[in-house]
Amino acid sequence: MKRAILIVLDSVGIGEMPDAHLYGDVGSHTLGNIAKAVKGMDIPHLEALGLGNIEPLEGVRPQENPLGAYGKSAELSIGKDTVTGHWEMAGVILEKPLNTYPEGFSKEIMEAFETKIGRKTLGNEVASGTEIIERLGDEHVKTGYPIIYTSADSVFQIAAHEDVIPLEELYRYCEIAREMLVGDWQVGRVIARPFVGESGSYTRTANRKDYSLDPFNKTILEYVKEDGQNVMCVGKIEDVFNKIGVTHAVHTKNNLEGVAETLNYMKQDLPGLIWSNLVDFDMKFGHRNDYNGYYNAIKEFDEKLPELMENLKEDDILIITADHGCDPTTESTDHSREYIPILVYGKNIRPGSTLGVRKTFSDIGKTVLDYLEIDNDLYGESFLKEIQK
Repeated sequence: MKRAILIVLDSVGIGEMPDAHLYGDVGSHTLGNIAKAVKGMDIPHLEALGLGNIEPLEGVRPQENPLGAYGKSAELSIGKDTVTGHWEMAGVILEKPLNTYPEGFSKEIMEAFETKIGRKTLGNEVASGTEIIERLGDEHVKTGYPIIYTSADSVFQIAAHEDVIPLEELYRYCEIAREMLVGDWQVGRVIARPFVGESGSYTRTANRKDYSLDPFNKTILEYVKEDGQNVMCVGKIEDVFNKIGVTHAVHTKNNLEGVAETLNYMKQDLPGLIWSNLVDFDMKFGHRNDYNGYYNAIKEFDEKLPELMENLKEDDILIITADHGCDPTTESTDHSREYIPILVYGKNIRPGSTLGVRKTFSDIGKTVLDYLEIDNDLYGESFLKEIQK
């Protein structure tokens, strides 16, 4: 029974790509700049796998005999967000970016949305989620109007207090927006952003829900499912792919819960793919420019890594990677156009083998399908032969 366990450390990039200047991301290096800011990272288990062999990182020593295979990948798609990164990993290459709305959404979009939900709205601007609920939360509670905002990503976000607009109603608004925001109005994701609390102390809850576009072509999830194997998704993976190709799914509130649910699937002896997203790095720390919090989250994952490795069975492989960068040490609070690290471990993986610099994230998906012995015409090149014993 073969299984591939793919863990995405959301936004844990490893250095600017050559075209970073096109995205305003020159100088971004999520891992490298955090390591400098904290005067050296202490992450012995990631270090042992070969993280420091990919790229010099302060405090993370290159290993003479790393336990895993190591390398990094460029992104071929145009973009630097969650959907673009995960889709490319699964075999969908975006040749033109998903729409973004740096000036807010058009009058036509907002009028159509307000007509459909029967309420006016607040906001309609580029904003930080925590900042906008602090600024507009009182008016929202008073009027009942949902708060609409976006970011540098292709997102339409709807924030509402759970006592003012109940969750099911908020989710219904998101479904309405998802149906609308296609074609010329396309956005990659509609996101429910519920919050609670009182004036001056509003906090977002874990009841976030993402509504994605359908992927534009067949993904690794569909290949695995059609082969009669299991696709077990942890965190927001199910949402990113709009449930297409998913056989099992569990949503999580934080990184530790994500690791725990990954371990639960690993103990169920189901063949196929376990794909997990650990979102705290990005959501809680990257976008808030909290490099100390980001580093602590990396350390926290590093401490759990031995348990993941110990629970691998004879025919399992573990792939640890990212989907983009989000450097918390720069002025920007947005994602950054960076390479992603790739670490691969398993009893059938040759320790110390190098992947070099891959041309596309899709090489990861191609390798997963190759390892699971599934015929496919996915874009990319498998690196399985380079790392397998």
